[in-house]
Amino acid sequence: MPAAKGPGSPPPAGAPAAPPAVTALSPAALAALLGGLGEPPFRARQVRRAVFRRSAATFAEMTDLPGPLRERLPSSLRTVTSSEEAVQRSRDGTVKLLLRMEDGSRVEAVLIPEGGRTTLCVSTEVGCPVRCAFCASGLEGLLRPLRAHEIVEQVLHARRRLAADADAGGGGPREVTNLVLMGMGEPLLNYDAVAEALRALRDPEGVGLGARRITLSTVGIVEGMDRLAAEGHPINLAVSLHAPDDATRSRIVPLNARYGVVRVVEASRRYARATRRDVTFEYVLLAGVNDSPAQAELLAGHAAGAHLNVNLIPFNRVEGIPFEPPSADSLDRFVAVLRKRGVVVHVRRRRGEDIDAACGQLRLKAERRRPGPGAGA
Repeated sequence: MPAAKGPGSPPPAGAPAAPPAVTALSPAALAALLGGLGEPPFRARQVRRAVFRRSAATFAEMTDLPGPLRERLPSSLRTVTSSEEAVQRSRDGTVKLLLRMEDGSRVEAVLIPEGGRTTLCVSTEVGCPVRCAFCASGLEGLLRPLRAHEIVEQVLHARRRLAADADAGGGGPREVTNLVLMGMGEPLLNYDAVAEALRALRDPEGVGLGARRITLSTVGIVEGMDRLAAEGHPINLAVSLHAPDDATRSRIVPLNARYGVVRVVEASRRYARATRRDVTFEYVLLAGVNDSPAQAELLAGHAAGAHLNVNLIPFNRVEGIPFEPPSADSLDRFVAVLRKRGVVVHVRRRRGEDIDAACGQLRLKAERRRPGPGAGA
């Protein structure tokens, strides 16, 4: 019996190639493809709007197209390349989607409804190469970076899920209002694909999200932070600092050996000045590791100034990771030190912990690395 093919394997010899997907084609390439079918240029705009703005899953849904064209298109084109494979629902309303890429690899994305906003947390890589000591996403390392359209498609799947849930339950949010690139992976180690995805996400003819509604989280890839600002991506930035000194940070964030706390903080300040966007220092609190008042004082020094704030995240327990969240008293003391120094500080609420959807809990489990049945739309 031949060995099973894993994620990323090419299709079997002789297998027909899948048609290209709307999400993976530029407007010009889509227009050229439709032109080859004898269609005028405006058909490409109609198809793109249906996929990117209305999250149409099939061509049959595109009722503004002629019926014969809707019937012909599936042989030449797909809407997306990925599919929703499983859904988990938390008691607090958080929804986690397991999405299958066309090569069989999987990623997780999380919908977090709260008040009048619905935030989607998307992944940028399959697994993660950074291996922060407290985070599940890096336990099995990096399988591969995601392509730009695979990042964008997570938004489309989330919109469809919201619409389906709202229709089934007679209400609820129908739209993603805010986007955070905080799922599996380090976005700035997959810079080109992430930048391309950001253009599609912000494009009024694409997904159409405003820059102020998008936040990218990075462990502090200095070159990527500078490039993001220089290339005109004025989104919000969240920097995973997690410790205010090199000795502690190097223990829990291995990439600190490359950059160091001071370089990361300086790059954060440059980004805030260049873009006038907020930079948030994310700080996972680990009992007895980085939660002392003295460390809070050091962190306050890093966070002083305009457009800088701190988001404290009490550790969410992960099987196989030997840390504990801080006590309530330790958390209160840490917050008090920061606020006394004038730092804007927030404590992140735990959301989706019962379905392993909270911060630091998304992971590439072994059983999810195997290809599953069918992909694409």
